[in-house]
Amino acid sequence: MSTFSEAYELKEELGRGAFSIVKRCVRLHDGVHLAAKIVNIQKLSSRERQKLEREARICKLLKHPNIVYLHEVLIDNGFHYMIFDLVTGGELFDEVVAREFYSEKDASRCMQEVLNSIQFCHHNCIVHRDLKPENLLLSSKSKDAVTKLADFGLAVELNDPNQVEWFGYAGTPGYLSPEVVNKEKYGKAIDMWACGVILYILLVGYPPFWHDDQKKLYQQIKTAKYDFPSPEWDTVSQDAKNLIKIMLELDPSQRITAEDALRHPWITKRESLVPGFHRQNTINGIKKFLLRRKFKAAIHTTMFTHRFSKKTSDPNIQSPITPMNNERTLGDSGNSSSSIVTTTETAATVSSYTTPPDQSRIEPASCSSYNNDVIIELTKTLSKAMAQHDLATFQELCDINITCFDHKVGPVLLQGQDYHTYQFNSTMKRSDNILVVNPNVQMLGSEVACISYNRILQSVVTSASYCVESHCDTMVWKQTRNGWKCVHYHTT
Repeated sequence: MSTFSEAYELKEELGRGAFSIVKRCVRLHDGVHLAAKIVNIQKLSSRERQKLEREARICKLLKHPNIVYLHEVLIDNGFHYMIFDLVTGGELFDEVVAREFYSEKDASRCMQEVLNSIQFCHHNCIVHRDLKPENLLLSSKSKDAVTKLADFGLAVELNDPNQVEWFGYAGTPGYLSPEVVNKEKYGKAIDMWACGVILYILLVGYPPFWHDDQKKLYQQIKTAKYDFPSPEWDTVSQDAKNLIKIMLELDPSQRITAEDALRHPWITKRESLVPGFHRQNTINGIKKFLLRRKFKAAIHTTMFTHRFSKKTSDPNIQSPITPMNNERTLGDSGNSSSSIVTTTETAATVSSYTTPPDQSRIEPASCSSYNNDVIIELTKTLSKAMAQHDLATFQELCDINITCFDHKVGPVLLQGQDYHTYQFNSTMKRSDNILVVNPNVQMLGSEVACISYNRILQSVVTSASYCVESHCDTMVWKQTRNGWKCVHYHTT
C-alpha cells in the first residue's frame, strides 16, 4: 500500500476541526481533485481513535449519490487521512439564499434528496445523529447540483434494523429529538425528527423550536411545542404541514419513517399539489437564520481559540485549531472526527450567547469582583456604541482626552474624541451585531482597571452577503467622580 504522499498531492486548506484539518488534494495517478481530512492521531485518546475508526467504517458503507463519499483511508507518519469527494457547492441553505427564485416546490425537491440519503443510511442500519443544515452540502455550483449529506462523526451502527437503545447524549440542540433530550433510548426516528426541523426552516426561514435559554429550548422540544403562525404559514400547503407534523411526532414509534416520507404526496405529487410561486419572505428568513447562526459560530471559534494554545508537531496543522463542529457532542464528548470536507464555517456552540443588553451606565462600587463585572459591562456597552456609531454613548463613557491605537490608521497614537466624532460621521460601515468574549479584567489599584478581550463584529455587506471580523482589544478605565471613564483603548 502506498503512503499518502506517494498517492496524493496536498493543495490549499478548506477547513479546520478541533483535531483535524481539511485540504484539497490531487490524486496523482489520475489527476482527480478530492478532499483530505487529516487527523493527528498522536493527539487523540484511545476513545477518540475508536470514534475516528467508527466514522471511517460507517462512511465506507455509504456509497450513495446523496452522501459525501469516502474513497479511502490512509495512516501515514502518525496522521490519519480520510479521502472524501470534493464537494464544492457549499451549504444548501447558502445556495437557497443566493437564488433569485425559490418556491415550495424547490423545498420539496431538497427534502426528497435529504430523505433519499437518510433512507439509505437507515437501510444500512446507520443513524446519523447530527442531521442539520450545516451538513447538507451541494455537489457543485451548477444549477443541477445534488444535495449531499456529510459529517458522520456522530453516526452510530445498529446491530438490528429496529434497534432502540441508549447511544449517548449527542447532537445539536435545536435539532435534538424529545427522546434524546429526555435521555431515553432512541433509534432511527431521531433523524426523522431532525428532518422535520429542517423542512420547517426550508418553508418559512426560521426553526420550529427556538430560545436563547437552552433549558427553555429543550422544554419546547420535550413537549413538541410549535405552531404554524400567520401570515408566513398561510401560503404553505396543507400537505407540507402534514408532513412536518408526522416528522415532529412526539412518540418516536409513531413518527414517519424515511421510506414512508418519500411516498408522501408532498414529495410524490409535487408538480400537481405543491405551490410553485416565489417565497421571498422565506429567503429573507433563512438569510437572518444563517446570520445569527454564523455569528454564534464566530463567537465560539474565538472562545475555542482562546482555550486551545497547544501546538502540534506538524507544520501543516498548527494550533490553535478552531472547531468545525464543537456543538455536535453534548454528553458524548471528545469527538474529533467531524467530516468537514467542504466548508470553512464553524458551527455554533451548545451554550447560548446573547447580545448584551444596553447599559448606559453602571455605578462603581468598592468590591473588586463587582468592579470586574462593572468593567466588563461598560466595555460591552462602549464597544457596541463604537461599532454602531453611537456618539452620545461614546462621549458619555469616554474621557474627553481619551487616547487610542487603532489598527485602521496604523501605529499612531490618537488623542481626544475628535477622531471618533469624525469617524462616526464620515464612515457608513456599521456592525449589526457585536459581542465581547473572553474578557479578562486586571484591577490596577482601586481606581484603574485594564481589560483585554476578543471583539466579534458582524456586518451585512449586501443583501446576500455579510462578513464577520474578530479583533483583540484592550481598554483602560479610570474611576472618576462621574463614574468609570475609558481613558485609553488599543484595537488590533
